[in-house]
Amino acid sequence: MTGVFYDYAGDRTVAMSRAIRRAVAFIESSFAQPVSLATLAATAGLSVSRFATLFRKEVGISPHRYVCLVRIQHAKRLLRDGVPPCEVAAEVGFFDQSHLGRHFRRAVGVTPGHFVASPESGSAFR
Repeated sequence: MTGVFYDYAGDRTVAMSRAIRRAVAFIESSFAQPVSLATLAATAGLSVSRFATLFRKEVGISPHRYVCLVRIQHAKRLLRDGVPPCEVAAEVGFFDQSHLGRHFRRAVGVTPGHFVASPESGSAFR
C-alpha cells in the first residue's frame, strides 16, 4: 500500500477491515483506469452506501479523494522523471492535462509546471 494510504489511515491500519483492504489494494493496482464507487463496493463485497461510509470511517477520506491522491502520487513521480504533463495525465487516469492540473493544484498546492520547475523537484511540496 502506498504512502497515501498511510498518510490518511495512520494508526487505523491495524483495525482496517478486510473489505476495505481489498478495495485499497484494487485502487492501488487499477488507479489509471476508471474506478467507480460501484466497482469498489463490489470488490469489497459491500453495498455502495455501506462501502462509502466504512471507507471514510476507516481510511479518513472518501474513496474518490483517495483515488485522486493515489493518481497524484504517481503523477509526481512521472513528472520528476521528466514525463510531459499531457502524457502524465493519460498515464495516471485523468481525462486530460487540465483535469490533472486542477486535482494536482488542489492536492499539492502548485501546478504540475511549478512542481517540475522547483529546484527540489517537489520535495518541499506535500
